[in-house]
Amino acid sequence: MAMSRAIPLLLTTILSLTPSQSFTNHFTTNHLLSPSKSQRTNPLRLATGESSNGDEESPELKVTVNNSPFPENSHEELMYCLGVNLARQLGDIRPLVEDSSELANVAKGLLDVVIGRLSEEGQVGLLKTRGVDLNNLITERADSLRKRVEESGRAMLQEMSDTAGTTTLPSGVVIHPIEPGPEGFGSGTRPTASSSVKVHYHGTLSDGTVFDSSLSRGEPVKFALNSVIPGWKEAIQKMHAGETAMIGIPPEMGYGKEGTPDGRIPGGATLFFKVQLIDVLTA
Repeated sequence: MAMSRAIPLLLTTILSLTPSQSFTNHFTTNHLLSPSKSQRTNPLRLATGESSNGDEESPELKVTVNNSPFPENSHEELMYCLGVNLARQLGDIRPLVEDSSELANVAKGLLDVVIGRLSEEGQVGLLKTRGVDLNNLITERADSLRKRVEESGRAMLQEMSDTAGTTTLPSGVVIHPIEPGPEGFGSGTRPTASSSVKVHYHGTLSDGTVFDSSLSRGEPVKFALNSVIPGWKEAIQKMHAGETAMIGIPPEMGYGKEGTPDGRIPGGATLFFKVQLIDVLTA
């Protein structure tokens, strides 16, 4: 995730919030747009399943449930739903904590503010006295996470490049055709840099986290290739209409060291796509 920039930015936002303000998510339809055109905000989303100290995540942080603990359609369930909605606006804070003890303290801070146990004066005073320390902690853990994400992604990209049948472009982008178009592999209409295309795609990080998928939404997407990230633009031009390919994109051809504003794609992340080039709409 774009932790090194997005989370310190979040801290600045927290310091400037008044009690009547809150976080709001703004969603685009995809994560293929060039960085300047991707405007989601959810900077705490988890990108890996590891803790920030490089060890496996604490077992207590892995415990999940699939249902509300309250009776269906009850008022208690509705209030629980409100809490879930608020938490989803904040995002996943697990990249910032190393164990269940830290998470419990974070949860207590959230609760004390929400229920008014900690006064406005107390909130402002605490943030003033510990704000620098907090910013340093966030930056340190974000940088550690980004380093692990980048190392993992590059290793997987190299493994993909070594696979028979792949093509590695000078930029480091790797393409592996897996299904031919109607005219067979290497035949059919090929887009240019100025083309618009219709595609289905499924994008993941090196740990398997799905950050975007038109397949999940059930609707193909139309793009002008001059509006998407460089690696995607370059790879699609090597495909023919109807073909399906796996595409690996190194950070420098994707979202670089900063990642996306929402944090769904970490800084330094290598991106992996399954792409079906359904049609070339304009040459």
